[in-house]
Amino acid sequence: MTCPSCGAENRAEARFCDSCGATLVAAGRPREQRKTVTVLFCDVTGSTALGERLDPEALRTVMSRYFDAARAAIERHGGTVEKFIGDAVMAVFGVPTIREDDALRAVRAAQQLRETVDIDVRIGVNTGEVVTGDADKLVTGDAVNVAARLEQAAAPGEVLVGATTYELVRDAVAVDLLPPLEAKGKSEPVTAYRLVRVTGDVAVARRLDVPLVGRERERRLLVDAWERAVSECAPALFTILGAAGVGKSRLAGEFLAGLEARIVRGRCLSYGDGITYWPVVEVVMQLLGEAPPPDAAVAALLGDGTASADDIAFSVRKLLERAAAERPLVVVLDDIQWGEPTFLDLVEHVADWSRDAAIFLLCLARPDLLDRRPGWGGGKLNATAVLLEPLTASETDELIDALLDGRDLDDALRARIRTAADGNPLFVEQMLAMLDESSEVLSVPPTIQALLAARLDQLPDAERAALERGAVEGQVFHRSAVAALAPTDADVSTHLGGLVRKELVRPSAATLPDDDAFRFRHLLIRDAAYDALPKAERAELHERFGAFVEERAPDLVELDEIVGYHLEQAALYRRELGLAADDVSARAAERLGAAGRRAESRDDVDAAVSLLARATALLPDDAPERLALLVPLARVLYDAGRLDETVAAFEQALGSSDEDVAATAFFLLKYVEGHTGGDLAKLQREVESKLAALETPADETLAFACFASAWLLFWNGRVSEMREMAQRALDHGRACGSLKVQRAALKLMGTGHFHGPSTWGEVVAFADEQLAGMGPGSPLAEHDVIWLLALAAAWRGSFDEGLELYERQRTLLLERGLTFTAAATDMNRGVIQMMAGRPERAEEVFRRGWDELTRVGEQGFRGTMGAVLAWSLAVLGRYDEARAILDEVASITSADDWVTVGAAGWARAEIASREGRHDDAVAAMRDAVELVAAHEYLDMQTEFWFAYGEILVRAGRTEDAPGAFRECLRLADLKESVHYQRTARARLDELTGRT
Repeated sequence: MTCPSCGAENRAEARFCDSCGATLVAAGRPREQRKTVTVLFCDVTGSTALGERLDPEALRTVMSRYFDAARAAIERHGGTVEKFIGDAVMAVFGVPTIREDDALRAVRAAQQLRETVDIDVRIGVNTGEVVTGDADKLVTGDAVNVAARLEQAAAPGEVLVGATTYELVRDAVAVDLLPPLEAKGKSEPVTAYRLVRVTGDVAVARRLDVPLVGRERERRLLVDAWERAVSECAPALFTILGAAGVGKSRLAGEFLAGLEARIVRGRCLSYGDGITYWPVVEVVMQLLGEAPPPDAAVAALLGDGTASADDIAFSVRKLLERAAAERPLVVVLDDIQWGEPTFLDLVEHVADWSRDAAIFLLCLARPDLLDRRPGWGGGKLNATAVLLEPLTASETDELIDALLDGRDLDDALRARIRTAADGNPLFVEQMLAMLDESSEVLSVPPTIQALLAARLDQLPDAERAALERGAVEGQVFHRSAVAALAPTDADVSTHLGGLVRKELVRPSAATLPDDDAFRFRHLLIRDAAYDALPKAERAELHERFGAFVEERAPDLVELDEIVGYHLEQAALYRRELGLAADDVSARAAERLGAAGRRAESRDDVDAAVSLLARATALLPDDAPERLALLVPLARVLYDAGRLDETVAAFEQALGSSDEDVAATAFFLLKYVEGHTGGDLAKLQREVESKLAALETPADETLAFACFASAWLLFWNGRVSEMREMAQRALDHGRACGSLKVQRAALKLMGTGHFHGPSTWGEVVAFADEQLAGMGPGSPLAEHDVIWLLALAAAWRGSFDEGLELYERQRTLLLERGLTFTAAATDMNRGVIQMMAGRPERAEEVFRRGWDELTRVGEQGFRGTMGAVLAWSLAVLGRYDEARAILDEVASITSADDWVTVGAAGWARAEIASREGRHDDAVAAMRDAVELVAAHEYLDMQTEFWFAYGEILVRAGRTEDAPGAFRECLRLADLKESVHYQRTARARLDELTGRT
């Protein structure tokens, strides 16, 4: 195929020139597009019997009349006959040009066809997406098949209408809903309606029962122009311009409602016979009523005789002047963007030449009028035009509230509607109407889709192409990108200017230097333009746009994300169409993977999960690149609390032929298994064995191995060894430059300070040192450190300060998508509330953490969380609830999880003590204390010895209790735990004084 731009020869199947990138279209072949059209099938019933009964010549005459009637009905309503198949007719509404009322036109044509032919027919009408442009077939798609199935299911004389068609015409038809149809070749039954009759002209009725929102300035302009016309007894031309659905008719209606005037109306038609003067005929007939035409020109206008355009304009003006002499006259002319030049000339003639008559010409039009008639109203002192802009965000919310009429709407759903509607009242109405029907805004309502598609389909080809190429870049796009994707278009700037004038796009701030940027007026306009592109063309354009960005903006901050997205789209469309996609998939995965790793490093968990999951989905299951990406993907899945998916990703990565990838997956998998009910001692042995067997691992592999080993040492209560292993992890993390490992190791070291022999002053010093070192290149973030300061404040007796710091940490964690970490830290928050003597608040916090860890399937922290939740319930006297929680904790806790076993023992001792079973309580608490004392958690030992003393006091064992409090005080002195120093000393003083 020869390129029309550069003359180079290309492959036969090429869509774009291999040399210059220009779009290639074979000679005589129309450009393919995706469109939503309405298809009509009509078939004669009993044609075989009819042929048997009639003479061949008579049959030919009957069938010719049928075909002629079918063609006339279809073409009269703007449809295109695709083909005659035997005695069946197939027609399409929306080719070559989509109109917003194609579905209603098709239904009207069906009704006319049913009523005008003198033989029995059955008809099916269906709306859906098709591909158009093939030289051999007008449209292709499932919508055609469904229309044919509806026609086959119809009885003689019936018209069956599909579900989408009905949605588009529901307020203009009377129908009967039929039982779902089992249609040949369809996996699901087809919804169908039997057309009873067409009842009106408005396919989807507007909501006029709510107050008009905004438009105060425009209303003042209308009133001022009207009052001037009446006071001066002079004509006025007032034009309200605006996109479909923005509120032109509603504004006009509000203005007219309180007017002391005679009002007549006319509407321009977009199709049909004799449409030039159609709105004028409507106006004249309303003025005349039963009276005869006043002269030959008006008679000719009404179909009796002939007259020149000048004579008609003169006579109509005189008729309007006579009517206005009796009473001020308002002539409302709607949709004048479809008006023929002769009609528009007549309107301007009335505005220019009327004298001594208060004639108010109120015209409603879409901005397209100014393309057809750039000088509309120009140079006239009595002409005003106002452009209706979209509603503001606050006005949109006001409209939503009015339409809801007191009902509630989820904030997220409200935001989606507000964003998608972008200030268009019709769009708001239709989305809320869809919500009423389905309880969720699932997609763009078909009414809006039809409206936007029709508007775009009427654009000149060059402007349409520019809009589509802009849509490939996104909601905001650049002039240079459009030029790069349409290299044969030398007038890109001119065409973009035309789109601005038509209110389809608006200028925007450019991201690329020395460039112009544009923003689609509505996201839905962008979607409509994009959806019209065939998927093969989308794939080519996305790939070329990725190359454009790489060349045009190599230093763009989010280059990998942007290029990766466009290459990903190219790959997905190629796969969907069965085309080769391996190369572009690999390049997309490389870009997305790099972006995902960066997102992980900055704790942007949601973004990292999305980017890395998309990257791995593009690669074959056994591709080494995919298995390597599964490791960082599993890490961020863990951060997001998606533990089952974390385990699955690590298990897949174990199959990598790269020893470092497989080893890293192994170590981190063992760490995660510690959360999901694994035997902690066994997991520690497995990690130590694997670590010893590694031959020449990379520093990052060693770093993660030490990290996993350190955590398992910690969970096994070996804090001193854990701190040493954490330091090794930190050293290897620094050696390989892994901020992820350095962060994890430093957090572990902080945990060691918290639980180990460090004083709280030393904990604060460690935290302050880390905070002081934060900045560019630092592995830590504020939320990694402030929890240590929170604990230090609480254990020193400043509970509210500690809780405030913890609340700040929680906010920071949730902002970054670290839901699992936020849930796990609820344990310490609740403990502080218990220390402060607030068991009700503690129970709420523990419960929140318990529920969240239950949701994500975590077992390790969840068991401990359940134990402390039961403890708070016991203190609150809710013993049965506490026992139920402890039973569940026992079912998920391994015997070597000494922290959970000890905490559960304390809770059971608390229940027994408060129920008066003191011997059971003392025995259970003694076992718990002995278990905790065998490990290196000084903070837990301090708490448990104090609790043991309290249980001994309740049991009347006042001779044993001082020993428990003295041990608590000794540990508190080691940690400088002010709270327990005070409380333990106070209890000792009480007991000493008593004894």
